[in-house]
Amino acid sequence: MKAAQLVGVSRRTIYNWLASGKLDYLRTAGGSVRIFVDSLWRDPACSGEHAAPTSAVVSSLSALGS
Repeated sequence: MKAAQLVGVSRRTIYNWLASGKLDYLRTAGGSVRIFVDSLWRDPACSGEHAAPTSAVVSSLSALGS
């Protein structure tokens, strides 16, 4: 997964961040997840503030392990 490689964390960490709302993402009609690059480097102190994502999507994940 490209997002995990870019940030230097495991896939599981990315999944946890998605589940907790720490990353902005889109879910496609096919069930894949697209993560916005700018949410990977967001300041943790601003975690409650969600600006509209403006940068490219970095990663595509198939279903989020239910």
